[in-house]
Amino acid sequence: MSGIVAERVRRSFGDVHAVTDATFRAQPGRVTGLVGPNGSGKTTLLLMLASLLAPDAGTISVGGVDPVADPAAARRILGWMPDSLGAWPSLTARESIVTTARLHDMSKADAAQRADELLRVVGLAEHAASPARVLSRGQKQKLGLARALVHDPQVLLLDEPASGLDPEARVQLRVMLRGLAAQGRTVIISSHVLSELEEVIDDAVFLVAGAVVDPGRAPSARTYRVRLAGSDARASVTRALGLPDDRVGHDRGDALIAFPDDDAAVDGLRRMVAAGLAVLEFSPAQSSLEESFLALRQQPASPSDSPAPSAPLAPPAPPAPPAPPAAPQEGAGA
Repeated sequence: MSGIVAERVRRSFGDVHAVTDATFRAQPGRVTGLVGPNGSGKTTLLLMLASLLAPDAGTISVGGVDPVADPAAARRILGWMPDSLGAWPSLTARESIVTTARLHDMSKADAAQRADELLRVVGLAEHAASPARVLSRGQKQKLGLARALVHDPQVLLLDEPASGLDPEARVQLRVMLRGLAAQGRTVIISSHVLSELEEVIDDAVFLVAGAVVDPGRAPSARTYRVRLAGSDARASVTRALGLPDDRVGHDRGDALIAFPDDDAAVDGLRRMVAAGLAVLEFSPAQSSLEESFLALRQQPASPSDSPAPSAPLAPPAPPAPPAPPAAPQEGAGA
């Protein structure tokens, strides 16, 4: 199985250019995250991968199959879970899965057995006889996942699969997706909740204004949260590092300080400890996925454009310093 390959894919709806330049690969045995804000073209791109929408230009290969030239062959190997479940409201959860299985040419006996198995897998066994119309948002998401898995696909396309799930169900979903990837399947998951994506994905495809942007162009500067025991973290960190007041932010009593790279962060922590600060927490204020995405949103989408300046971080975060904190010299810092 060759995974998914998209080359220079474009799709417009009149004057609305939903996807302008999508080139990426999703490898078998890995979970690939499609990262982007609402309106960035994620769902349009997934619809094209799922053979439900033809691109205006470019090429797509799903498991070695062209979904435009042979959509039936593509649908035999891929499972598609939309953001909003298009269920039959009068059918029960079990009947919905059985009907989907029958549409994939499974026998009645095999469809019934598969439905019972998937109801257990996604945690809907106790709702098997409930009509889809009475299911909660999270339960409908589980039903949508079961329908996507019904024919044991080698490629999974999941659009916001965690939407509406409770915390326990989100953990179960992450475990399930990692298990599916471990079996050699290609999994693409779309979400705008970056902290959740980072816990499950191996690779990320950044989609900005309809174009896939190279994450390698993102700057490495990160903002760190510093929590101290029993003292004003902002004032203490400012003194320990010899920085101007406007270079250290604050949030709920913690100090927020930007370092241009990992070495600078390590050096900053070492200096704070050496200054006698009781550091309880020293951690990135945002996940690396969030940092990269926020930076990329400020950069031109075209790969040929030169990199833009680094993006501003969360509102309370200070601007990134131009150089890492240096060793103290006569009371002055970086």
